[in-house]
Amino acid sequence: MYTNELDALKRENDAVVLAHYYVDAEVQAAADFIGDSFFLAKKATTIPQSTIVMAGVNFMGETMKILNPDKTVYLPDAEADCPMAHMVTVDAIRAMRDKYDDLAVICYVNSTAEIKAHSDYCCTSSNAEKIVASVPETHIFFVPDQNLGQYIAAKFPEKQFHFHEGFCPVHHRIRAEQIAQLKKNHPDAAIFAHPECRPEVLVLADYKGSTSGILDAVGERDRAVNIIVTEGGIAAELEKRYPEKTFVFPEMLCEGMKRVNLKGIIRALREGGDGIAIDPELARRAKRPLDRMLEITAK
Repeated sequence: MYTNELDALKRENDAVVLAHYYVDAEVQAAADFIGDSFFLAKKATTIPQSTIVMAGVNFMGETMKILNPDKTVYLPDAEADCPMAHMVTVDAIRAMRDKYDDLAVICYVNSTAEIKAHSDYCCTSSNAEKIVASVPETHIFFVPDQNLGQYIAAKFPEKQFHFHEGFCPVHHRIRAEQIAQLKKNHPDAAIFAHPECRPEVLVLADYKGSTSGILDAVGERDRAVNIIVTEGGIAAELEKRYPEKTFVFPEMLCEGMKRVNLKGIIRALREGGDGIAIDPELARRAKRPLDRMLEITAK
């Protein structure tokens, strides 16, 4: 319905649309590139267009702007937000730095520009293990997601991890008994879970990994029925890649992601304006841990 108008606006604004796997299927279908947070961060550094529309939540738009300070970056809905991004404070980071000299602050990409600016390294669920493996410090303050942090910490017994109490509300509210019931209903199914889930949920999973990891892992396992324990927007890509398979989800919908729609993308490009604005000094400091992430993962 909006395809012709969107194409025309993209040409007029020299724009590209990036979308996360968790937004609605119609938005993914209209995007130029679809991916998880790591893919989108990498893609942002290679885009030639002068304008980026980030079909996702606020921290994703900020990340695009931090990585592209000279480009215009729009969010289709300025109110689309990630609660976890606000669950850690600068004071908490300062307190940990005061307590430990041998400390690295690793912040999940699901964080604000301010938190990134006070961190040493950034990571995504796709590359957190590789980032931690490259860090020389013994003490790791992993913020804000306690569940992802605990999942990664188990792989590094030689490190001393410290966690904040942040979490993704969508993943954290899923309980082990819900997944056990789905497995009982579909005994031959494989379970794929995102590490933002609680540890007791991850124990039940046949595969634990990022959104992109789940997409690949489903193809590597010969199962007709697959239980997917992450946000339901990923169903569009799963069904596109594996039309012969069946996917079962617990109810997992991110309200922030679901605010994003085609009308918002068109409105952002039609109305124009300055887009996302971040204080230049804050953006410069926030870019450092993102650059470190990209450098480490490029090796």
